[in-house]
Amino acid sequence: MLPIRRLSGAAIGMTLILGLAITPSARAQAPVVGSWEKAAPFPEPEEELSGAAANGKMYVQGGFGPGGHPVGMMWEYDPAADKWTKKKSMPVPAHHAAITEYHGKLYIFGGFTFYAVPNQTFGGWEPVDNAWEYDPAADSWKALAPLPTKRGSPVAITLGGKIYVIGGASNQGSNAPAIFPTGPARSLTVNEAYDPETNKWETRNPMPTPRNHAYAGAVSGKIYVIGGRVAQPFITVASNLDIVEEYDPSTDQWGPQKARMPTARSGGGFATYNGRIYVAGGEVQTPQMLGAF
Repeated sequence: MLPIRRLSGAAIGMTLILGLAITPSARAQAPVVGSWEKAAPFPEPEEELSGAAANGKMYVQGGFGPGGHPVGMMWEYDPAADKWTKKKSMPVPAHHAAITEYHGKLYIFGGFTFYAVPNQTFGGWEPVDNAWEYDPAADSWKALAPLPTKRGSPVAITLGGKIYVIGGASNQGSNAPAIFPTGPARSLTVNEAYDPETNKWETRNPMPTPRNHAYAGAVSGKIYVIGGRVAQPFITVASNLDIVEEYDPSTDQWGPQKARMPTARSGGGFATYNGRIYVAGGEVQTPQMLGAF
């Protein structure tokens, strides 16, 4: 059975949620809280996209691509002009990469590339350790020190001058060259911190609950990992979580579980604004249904 993936509309919805992170000056004409406003359509319909805000603009990258061949696109959205501008694509395209902002630049970690199966039309998801810095001002990409643990669908959160890449999915511990819906996979607890100033990685205290496709945010000096899925990265053979865990980088400790999500979900959009973490959309599978929020 082929995996069901997020619709492109859900991914773009995530980009609109990221508008919460735009500075107030850039959002002077924004609608009041609690309302929705239609913006310029996304120029390149795709799925499995992720995004981040930088310098008053929003950036959307990734893309699953035809048959799972990653697109690696990068688009810039200017909310003041309601305009999209195509930027240079990822040097090595991947889908399900994590993205975050630091000092006006974007940092993209991990993801999956297409693993071709000989004499077959389908392929697998191969975890990668690629790490990239994208400079919006120069429209340029730079390779960084590789992610210590190859993985796709982690979360990346910037806090205190470092970037924490947490969780994800991998074929770790398996002889399989990639992840397939009918094969083994492993959700990870891995927590690795990247220092953009030194281009070095540090292993931190693992997350208590392994998960991929999670939501996350930083509030008051702590990181919160929300929901996600266990077992596989494919929702068709995975189970969602409603667990919320808190990580304090200053002590390298994970605290007790916080209030559970009202609905267990994974694979949606998230952003932090004014001390609150906003979660939207996602995928779900139960014995009764397979769908999206």
